[in-house]
Amino acid sequence: MTNEEIKSIIESLLFVVGDEGITVKSLCETTSLEEETLLDALKDLQQEYDEKDRGFKISFIGGGYQLTTNAKNASYIEKLVDTPGNHTLSQAALETLAIIAYKQPITRVEIEEIRGVKTDKPLQTLMSKLLIKEAGRAEKAGRAILYGTTREFLFHFGLSSIKDLPPLPDGSEDKEEEEADLFFEKFQEIPE
Repeated sequence: MTNEEIKSIIESLLFVVGDEGITVKSLCETTSLEEETLLDALKDLQQEYDEKDRGFKISFIGGGYQLTTNAKNASYIEKLVDTPGNHTLSQAALETLAIIAYKQPITRVEIEEIRGVKTDKPLQTLMSKLLIKEAGRAEKAGRAILYGTTREFLFHFGLSSIKDLPPLPDGSEDKEEEEADLFFEKFQEIPE
């Protein structure tokens, strides 16, 4: 099989899986090709799209590859899908999201201890936007819900994994506040 044929197969598979993405392991299983061969073809495709400044790109997000649109075309895409505009999250929701992102898995009570206020509404907002999810139950009495970020969170913020979050400064007296500040600086708006 030629490299061009392999690239054609990869493009077709990426198109079919959509925003779910596909892992290298799944590509290997589907095509019966070696990982190195597929990674080389993916790299070639990414380079071709970048060099030709195409309308889409191949991005590695949340552990898988997917086709994404070129950011420079966002205004046209928004017009096409009639997006009413970007809506920012409230300060409370951003603080809550930053705490969850850096401390996950974490309970509602632990979030409230850090923030010093109730978090019911911000948690509902973040759940409705699919940015956080229930990540299990605490082993302590009461078995409180543990919250964590979602693949959608990674997608919205262009992260490959949670490890791509900006690092926290060392020796901070008020780390939680700095976590939120770092988060706000990097991620100001989230589409609804």
